[in-house]
Amino acid sequence: MVQTPIQAPPQKITLATFLERPETKPASEYVQGEVTQKPMPQGEHSTLQGEFLFFLKVLFKSTGGLMAYPELRCTFGGRSIVPDITVFLANRVPRTIEGRVENVFSIAPDWTVEILSPDQSTTRVTKNILHCLEHGTQMGWLIDPAEETVFVYRPGMGVDCFDTPEQRLIAPEFVEDFSLSIGELFS
Repeated sequence: MVQTPIQAPPQKITLATFLERPETKPASEYVQGEVTQKPMPQGEHSTLQGEFLFFLKVLFKSTGGLMAYPELRCTFGGRSIVPDITVFLANRVPRTIEGRVENVFSIAPDWTVEILSPDQSTTRVTKNILHCLEHGTQMGWLIDPAEETVFVYRPGMGVDCFDTPEQRLIAPEFVEDFSLSIGELFS
């Protein structure tokens, strides 16, 4: 009879220990004592991330007051996560005494955007979005490229599902002049 070796459960570490470790590529995240490495982004994911980030940066340049970041580590509420895109009100961006942007963000973003990768756990990503909402994030998006669907999460509200090409997506109230349809996002 062949026996399969029993694997020991992953060893839990502290957040402080996690933050002392060198960064990994792709990024690792810390949730409740466990470290999980995000999957390597593939073509469709990278294209969506880059195009949407460019869209936001152009929009924010014209309206001002907002900053969008790709793959920014945010450590707050006992977790250290790396959403695909984070948006911050410019006056909330941590700054050095000299006025430069800090390297460490110990606050929740104002808007978090996750793009689901083929091998990524929808549950894990959704829990990160919900964690953000519990700590002050005003909106979270979960983009599912395979289904051409965007789930929009807001504090104290149900989840909105956008899945037809003509549907216009919603953004947080602080984003002015936002206009983007599902068809435009996935084109």
